[in-house]
Amino acid sequence: MNFRRTVQLLVVAALIAAASVLAFKPHVAPVSWLPLTNNLRLGLDLQGGVHVVLEAVDTPEATVTAEGVRQAMAVLENRINQFGVVEPVIQQQGARRIIVELAGIKDPDEAVQTLIKPAYLEFKTEEGQVIVTGRDLQDAREAKDPQSGEVEVNLTFTPVGARKFAEATLEATKVQPHKHIGIYLDGQLLQNPQVREPITTGKARITGYASLEEAHRIAVLLRSGALPVKLEIIEKRTVGPTLGSDSLASSVKAGILGLGTILIFMIGYYRAPGVMANLALFLYMVLVIVIFTALKVTMTLPGIAGFLLSLGMAVDANIIIFERLKEELRAGRTLRAAIDVGFKRAFVAVFDANMTTLLAAAVLYYLGTGPVRGFAVTLSIGILTSMFTAVTVTRWLLHLLAGSGLVRNLKLYGA
Repeated sequence: MNFRRTVQLLVVAALIAAASVLAFKPHVAPVSWLPLTNNLRLGLDLQGGVHVVLEAVDTPEATVTAEGVRQAMAVLENRINQFGVVEPVIQQQGARRIIVELAGIKDPDEAVQTLIKPAYLEFKTEEGQVIVTGRDLQDAREAKDPQSGEVEVNLTFTPVGARKFAEATLEATKVQPHKHIGIYLDGQLLQNPQVREPITTGKARITGYASLEEAHRIAVLLRSGALPVKLEIIEKRTVGPTLGSDSLASSVKAGILGLGTILIFMIGYYRAPGVMANLALFLYMVLVIVIFTALKVTMTLPGIAGFLLSLGMAVDANIIIFERLKEELRAGRTLRAAIDVGFKRAFVAVFDANMTTLLAAAVLYYLGTGPVRGFAVTLSIGILTSMFTAVTVTRWLLHLLAGSGLVRNLKLYGA
């Protein structure tokens, strides 16, 4: 028995086991970035949210065009990003419809209503003349007055807007002191303050909000700009967090059952190589979760399906390799020679099988949308990782096992 190889094998097995425990067991994770499963982003079907279909409609003021729909999608994306929603889905369906999926939001109804608001801001004189609009805004931020505690939205105009606003307020104070300038949002009067002196700083404020949350929603609308077309809700489907949790729990149970079946089969049928394959399989899962976390992949039910399918592909690669290993042992080769030749001859079959699956995943990603793309991404990451663990890690572990002399009987290698 080679003592050094035996120690190496045991250390590697212990490290893989420890990494697996740290990645999937939150209560023993000693550092902040573990457990890795807690840092995964969850999609709409796993943590709840809202799926809404919007349609652009013609109005007397604006006719729907292809460019208008594209601009509306850009405004929606800008608004959603400022809500802090993780990985929103925004995609066009047909000529006029837009599909929006928001995961993990607390108030779906309020979020949808905020999305479809035109958010057209106007400052008008008493005669109805428009001074500046939302296009002249540079920034809008919610705040609370440190002295009065009043909630407000602070506006900052662009240089052009600041000049127009300064000229209008200067003219107002010359013609009639304390003249009013109305602040309108979507045609509704928000405030009608008096102008006591010219405002040349390029700043203004809107007050009268009940809470910072309300002011924040208005500020988001103003920062994102007005919608170029009117949007109506065609369909709205809410996924509750309870349903999402049930889906996640069911997926985890299915994964554990499938993994347990694979582990038992590999040990029962392939014996010693099966044990090494199982160690490599645990390392494969840890690596995949690390990659998902690093790339900020959003996990959905189709994404989990892609991961489980890649898990099966990882086992399939090991089966091809081990069958070649058994053939070489039966042909009379020594254990180490059989490992090298078996891996070498099996590599072509493993490579071809994985490449065809990767091509299928690439087609799904290119032609698909939303969950289909998520399935393709997780499947591709899993396949690439499984090729590494099956061809490199499993081979190295088998060499360590053969060199240690712990298992000498070739029957335990399947021969």
